[in-house]
Amino acid sequence: MQLTVDNPMNAKSDKPFSRTNPFQAKVLKNINLNGPGSSKETRHIELSLKESGLSYVPGDALGVVPANDPELVGTLMKEMEWDGESSVTVGKQGEAMTLKDALTNYCEITLLNKKILQQAAAFTDNEELQKLVSAENAAQLKEYCDGRDLLDMLREFGPWKASAQEIVSLLRKMPPRLYSIASSLTANPDEVHLTIGAVRYTSYGRDRKGVCSVLCAERLQEGDTLPVFVQPNKHFHLPESDKDVIMVGPGTGIAPFISFIQERAVTNAAGRTWLFFGDQHAASDFLYQSELEKFQQDGVLTKLDTAFSRDSDQKVYVQHKMLEHSKELYEWIENGTYFYVCGDKEHMAKDVNEALITIIEKEGAMAREDAEAYLKDLQKQGRYQRDVY
Repeated sequence: MQLTVDNPMNAKSDKPFSRTNPFQAKVLKNINLNGPGSSKETRHIELSLKESGLSYVPGDALGVVPANDPELVGTLMKEMEWDGESSVTVGKQGEAMTLKDALTNYCEITLLNKKILQQAAAFTDNEELQKLVSAENAAQLKEYCDGRDLLDMLREFGPWKASAQEIVSLLRKMPPRLYSIASSLTANPDEVHLTIGAVRYTSYGRDRKGVCSVLCAERLQEGDTLPVFVQPNKHFHLPESDKDVIMVGPGTGIAPFISFIQERAVTNAAGRTWLFFGDQHAASDFLYQSELEKFQQDGVLTKLDTAFSRDSDQKVYVQHKMLEHSKELYEWIENGTYFYVCGDKEHMAKDVNEALITIIEKEGAMAREDAEAYLKDLQKQGRYQRDVY
């Protein structure tokens, strides 16, 4: 099956490829990095940038314009007894397309917000929805939106007195997804690589799928094309080649550091590199293990410390490994190293930040607030950079 994820709003043109005019990149490789028995599925995807004119540097992100799950689109149309071939208009320009096309390639159907529910209330006499959108129930409305989608709303608050066009008009345009690039262009001319963890979960009695991650995991074959653009990241980049770098990237947070290490290998950088990587099990979740071990043998990766949280009675994470090496880590920092963190903003990045303050406080023999000021100063100098999401 030839899958081309089209953005119907972007006709082919002579304009340079960009966010508003994405390049159809051919899939060269799409493999699962996790081994048997893993609870995760992490895809390594290699895309061709041949003849795109696109370029990037380590630290940049790739924007992917996804398409919605055809199964979910089919269920929506069946639920509402809509004709997928009927015409609707979308966007500020009022672009005409079939309803099926709009729901697949244009509209965001997997997320709800306050505005959608408030406007939808005009199309139904359902008392529960009228109550939910009333001013005094703002907290309940917010809670309702979390983890539910358009199908949930349409199922729960009918019967509806709205046409397909009226419902489509409530929906916003599906935003592109941004992923840290996992390759160096110098090392892989005309290519860009991604590391994408498939998001699957159950909420409110239904199985849910990440729009872009599951498209990549389940429906994207080698030879298909994917609409992409480069998103520069000026706040997350390599220093000069003689500087040391420490990188903390558990799970898919490793992506930009594969790019960093490849770049340093191909440019023969003089600085030392130290990577902290973590995941659940060493046997099934050690992403890019052979590549990293080869970099270590070749001396490109000076130090590699791993934390596999489910392989011991006590859960060990990257911040614990940092604390274990606090003396050496502080020496590197004092010596002018650049410190990078990529990955989960909610827990990991906070824990790593706390561990860093503790290390500076202990090894620098300073008060907590002085250690915090020291770290803030590193950030000001551009020596503490984070790419967290």
